[in-house]
Amino acid sequence: MTEMSSLPQGYVALLIGASGGIGSAMKRILRNDPRCGDLTALSRRDDGLDITEEASVTAFAEKLRGKKFHLLVCATGALTIDGVGPEKTIRQLDPDVMAAQFRLNAIGPALLMKHFLPLLHREERTISAFLSARVGSIGDNRLGGWISYRSSKAALNQIIRTASIEFKRTHPNAVLVGIHPGTVETGLSEPFSRGRERMRPEDAASRMMETLDALSNAQTGSFVAYDGSSIEW
Repeated sequence: MTEMSSLPQGYVALLIGASGGIGSAMKRILRNDPRCGDLTALSRRDDGLDITEEASVTAFAEKLRGKKFHLLVCATGALTIDGVGPEKTIRQLDPDVMAAQFRLNAIGPALLMKHFLPLLHREERTISAFLSARVGSIGDNRLGGWISYRSSKAALNQIIRTASIEFKRTHPNAVLVGIHPGTVETGLSEPFSRGRERMRPEDAASRMMETLDALSNAQTGSFVAYDGSSIEW
């Protein structure tokens, strides 16, 4: 059983993207954590939360304004949008496809930070994690390709880093990070993982939660993998 032992007993959790492969696994973990006193799990499919529309994000934030959260996990994101997958070459670049990638993978999480980070507890320890991807690392990019997806995740990493600096000023015990889930057995990775070993969503989610629980306050604004290792920007 995975327990978030670094958070207060009875901690309050908010999970965004709870209907996806990784999100569903995280939801099960949090529901089974005896330390979790309250879980709000939201998704577009089940609840109508559209993170790309600020009016939708604002409306849900208003509904939750009376709660003080200790854990915020954003498990949203997509590699293929409207049937269009990642480019193999810059010659395939389509501005509308690129805009859609940024809208979902960078702007959407930024809107969540804008409206949901203020709902986190100010005095007690809090953890906020946004699913990123190793391919969003500029320093680790040695293969090229996937320019829209890579760029949207690189933008997300910068948003996380920048928001963490500002948020630390008002929430000194807050940890805000980007986390790479690894290659997971989900619909997102299925068409692009031939020959690569993939983890079950339950295993990936468990390892990510353990990694998040072990983070120190000094690691806020960092980019980590599911196994706790650091990823270069």
